[in-house]
Amino acid sequence: MSKLSSKASDAKIISTEPLMIKDARWTKLVLTTYKDPLGQVRTWEHAERATRPKDSPIDGVGIVAILQKASGPELLLQKQFRPPVHKAVIEIPAGLVDAGESAAESAVRELREETGYHGVVSEVSPVMFNDPGFCNTNLNMVHVTVDMSLPENQNLKPELEDNEFIEVFSLPLKKLYAECKRLEAEGYAIDARVGTLAEGIEIARRWKL
Repeated sequence: MSKLSSKASDAKIISTEPLMIKDARWTKLVLTTYKDPLGQVRTWEHAERATRPKDSPIDGVGIVAILQKASGPELLLQKQFRPPVHKAVIEIPAGLVDAGESAAESAVRELREETGYHGVVSEVSPVMFNDPGFCNTNLNMVHVTVDMSLPENQNLKPELEDNEFIEVFSLPLKKLYAECKRLEAEGYAIDARVGTLAEGIEIARRWKL
């Protein structure tokens, strides 16, 4: 099977076992001692990424890439197998920042590498923490518009790494909430960033914001 014809759902877990701290490349476990608001000393066990550049305030970026289509705006999404959840996950394009790289620069690069699309940054969010009770991983959400009329967005040429198997697709923004429910029913996991965006659109619709 070629990389082009493979599907995210074709991946399978073979085994799971404990990882020694000395062998961990991407993450590390930390025990933090702190005082609570009443002055009691407590400890907190958590994880940290080992890859954040020293000159960067963030680990990575999430990319809200909007495809400008005649039928209406569509959100660019990916299907990618994620071993920790044993499933293919519905995600937005995302990636880690390189040393000396801004969030906007990282987003444009990651979008091109993972999907082949060339986009223009329109907004960078405040720093967001993915799961602050468990780890210090953070990111900027970067809004990118993709002009589908441009020649470079017609013949897409992603630059995937050997261990990346990504299926790219898009969904109408107005149907995102319903489509997340459908995809979950089909066995996909929904990344929190996609789910939160869908929830936001649904709340705005229901409350006529």
